[in-house]
Amino acid sequence: MSIYEIILLGIALAMDAFAVSVCKGLALKEKNIKYPIIAGLYFGAFQALMPILGYFAGIQFYSIIEKVDHWIAFTLLGIIGVKMIMESFGQEESIDDSFGFKTMLILAIATSIDALAVGITFACLKVHIAFSAALIGIITFFISFAGVKIGNIFGTKLKNKAEIAGGCILVIIGVKILVEHLFFA
Repeated sequence: MSIYEIILLGIALAMDAFAVSVCKGLALKEKNIKYPIIAGLYFGAFQALMPILGYFAGIQFYSIIEKVDHWIAFTLLGIIGVKMIMESFGQEESIDDSFGFKTMLILAIATSIDALAVGITFACLKVHIAFSAALIGIITFFISFAGVKIGNIFGTKLKNKAEIAGGCILVIIGVKILVEHLFFA
């Protein structure tokens, strides 16, 4: 997987965190730089941690799944991508303005579950996990930071578009992995 693909994957994975960050920014009553930083740190840290956990889980089972790893990567990325696209058309979620530990922890875990599955895909593709996870975390930090900052300006109009874009990117990467393995390996 190239650095460009990892960057695109990081952007796609950050779209859930971006959508939540926009909503959190919308709900804020005061403007303070600490809120975008808090969101960026929580979402970025969990988006970096989850692929690592998924990677090590995937490594444990790699010898069993080695012959179908491209199908696993295609399926996981496809399911995550389609799920993101479908959720973008669903009901609006209500998010409060709390940036407390419990609230942010729950949101960070919820928005990074997809990254756990991507970590399993990374194990199948033998991706350098430390670099990839760090890059995904950094990308998510900045996207989440920006999401809180612009939440008051653009509101929920960006939320659906961000989820659709993220979902499409994941599906495209999944198809690319499958096509490369079936026709060019």
